[in-house]
Amino acid sequence: MSKSIRLILFLCVVCVFVCGCAGKTKESVQKPIVLGYSQLGDESTWRTQNSRSIIDAAKEAGVQIMFDDAMQKPENQIKALRSFIAYKVDVIAFSPLVETGWDTVLGEAKAAGIPVIIVDRMIDTKDDSLYRAAIISDFYLEGRRAGEFLLKKYKDVNHTINIVEIAGTVDSTPAIGRHEGFIDVISADPRFQVIFSEDGDFMLSKGQEIMRQVLQSFDPDQIDVLYSHNDDMTFGAIEVMQEQGIEPGEDIVIISVDATQRIIDYLKDGSVNCVIECNPNSGPQVMDLAKRIAAGEDVQKIIYIPEQVFDEYTDLSTIADRGY
Repeated sequence: MSKSIRLILFLCVVCVFVCGCAGKTKESVQKPIVLGYSQLGDESTWRTQNSRSIIDAAKEAGVQIMFDDAMQKPENQIKALRSFIAYKVDVIAFSPLVETGWDTVLGEAKAAGIPVIIVDRMIDTKDDSLYRAAIISDFYLEGRRAGEFLLKKYKDVNHTINIVEIAGTVDSTPAIGRHEGFIDVISADPRFQVIFSEDGDFMLSKGQEIMRQVLQSFDPDQIDVLYSHNDDMTFGAIEVMQEQGIEPGEDIVIISVDATQRIIDYLKDGSVNCVIECNPNSGPQVMDLAKRIAAGEDVQKIIYIPEQVFDEYTDLSTIADRGY
């Protein structure tokens, strides 16, 4: 074999080796995207399940997640978002505790070229370029559904219906939407009167506290309906009713929002009359959205999470186990 032929064969082998190594190097740098996620806290059964859905979905999708619990403090969320920016994550996602106060930190994320996903709750901003997408519940629709149940429940009743409302965290998207949607439906009918409304921060202990306050101000027979913005507050209110010999679901009609397994059990035994679902299992949708955004794809700006209504008119045997 001539020297020239041996040289050509040698160069071919080197070329194959180099190309092979280059291919492996390219594969090795295709690392999973890094998602910084700021969760507002762990105030309820719903929120615990929501966090579990986010974390489990990240693992399933191969997304590296930096998860931070803000412990119900907006300042902690802002601190977490800034740490994500400093770390140079690929995508930021967060569930905002309140609607306002985010423009500055989201402007910093935008300047750093990091896209932001709003999850669960919405923010109030005049600059919607500060976030790439929002995947949220339609809280206004949830409130309307609560009001529509009352119209159906009392369609043949002529007397005044007195309503107690235990609302969520003040200035939060769910509290605003669930209140406004509800009022927009019932305000057209003069029979319905909200005689008491107080913010309960979505906490069981606040549900207990507010219900005790209500029963100090009103006799039980003056209260026809309890509309509670989440199941945990409803559980607290029911405990207080039972302590005072009031039969929930009979003496006082109860509407609750979330649809945890425990509240569905209450619905089945007649202790609750209507449950408006707020779906916590948004994790897979969030991960899919984060991966698409990181890949440079165009995505829908607002995405609503699908939800249902369960009430005393529903075939309750068809309700699957909630899993939380």
